[in-house]
Amino acid sequence: MFENKKERLAPTSTYRKRKTLSAIIAFVVMTVSLFIGVIGYKFTVPEFDWYDSLLNASMILSGMGPVIDAKIVLTKSAKLFASFYALFSGITFLTTFGILIAPVLHRFFHKLHLEKEGD
Repeated sequence: MFENKKERLAPTSTYRKRKTLSAIIAFVVMTVSLFIGVIGYKFTVPEFDWYDSLLNASMILSGMGPVIDAKIVLTKSAKLFASFYALFSGITFLTTFGILIAPVLHRFFHKLHLEKEGD
């Protein structure tokens, strides 16, 4: 997908396309992850409506933590889902950041390692 260090630096238009593609992939990954969380919360916590499910899934996915009312008692299945979704969300958050930053870091390091003309 990217050029190696012996090749010339990609043109700016190619770089922009790579950043755009990375942003689209990151958006899709986050959207699918959010959808998994919303569906999981909706069907494991009976007291949650769609808005509560969306709120909790998005807060966990962003790393902020759950927003659960103290009056709501979670079932065992809800606790299991919340635990696994929190682990999944942490990995997804880091992976998405890696997807977004990959083209930028590649270009930066490629510029550092370009061989001088005549070498």
